[in-house]
Amino acid sequence: MKKYTSINDIENIHQIVKEAIQLKKNPFEFENLGRHKTLVMLFFNSSLRTRLSTEKAAKNLGMQVMVLNVNDAWNLEFEDGTVMNLDTSEHVKEAAQVISQYADIIAVRAFPTLKDKQKDESEFVLNSFVKYASVPIVNMESATAHPLQSLADAITVEELKTTPKPKLVLSWAPHPKALPHAVANSFVEMMQELDVDFSITHPKGYELNPEITKDIPINYNQEEALKNADFVYVKNWSSYTDYGKIVSQDPNWMLTKKKLGAAKFMHCLPVRRNVVVEDAVLDSSNSVVIHQANNRTYAAQIVLKKILENA
Repeated sequence: MKKYTSINDIENIHQIVKEAIQLKKNPFEFENLGRHKTLVMLFFNSSLRTRLSTEKAAKNLGMQVMVLNVNDAWNLEFEDGTVMNLDTSEHVKEAAQVISQYADIIAVRAFPTLKDKQKDESEFVLNSFVKYASVPIVNMESATAHPLQSLADAITVEELKTTPKPKLVLSWAPHPKALPHAVANSFVEMMQELDVDFSITHPKGYELNPEITKDIPINYNQEEALKNADFVYVKNWSSYTDYGKIVSQDPNWMLTKKKLGAAKFMHCLPVRRNVVVEDAVLDSSNSVVIHQANNRTYAAQIVLKKILENA
């Protein structure tokens, strides 16, 4: 693996999931692999699980870790040919090359604007580092993708499934803020690679990018969609067609214990209690969100391991 900016960088998803589960049993087995190697993590946006799990994963492999909250340090310029006479003081061309001298791997987290679809889909922050850095880049959530989360989700499903081909449903839920599509996009892409009976449910107007969802079944009736599900993954996202807008906050789409039934509840966290999902679900034995969050370490660790082995 030369980089990890999307799940398309994984050659064999089934194999990497299997290896991550094995790694979880002995996380320090390869602690010399990253000796004298450095991971630099750049956060253009805040993080809890991604920051801690990726740092832990790197340290499990013996790596040194440096963290920079970019927007607290300086404003980077990404446009080519710009006259930098306003609030940006350094161009990504120099920054990426300089950071590459300090790092063996650079991990980047940068959210979308949710205002300019074309700009967001260009992944201008992430791809600038891919273009100008001389070391591998890892995506810690970008404008359109969160491949570390979706790999953790795949590990979770593989560990907890009780049938060879479980029924898995991605359900939209209400939220007071307009949220990105990254988690949903990568989850959809990942489920297309696994042997699952997968569908999506959401109100009309919340269709994701059709180039990502392709021919996945979409059901606008949540209760009908969730019947006999083995896993229900709940996530809010803003409108894709009316880009970045909230077109519905229907509280009836909140996940309840009654609608969940016997299924396992998944969510990437953080989650707004009694808005996205009721307490009775989160506090029940059906909830696997903590298990899922734990797998963030092993998703990151197997990715870093593959990159280090390719160096």
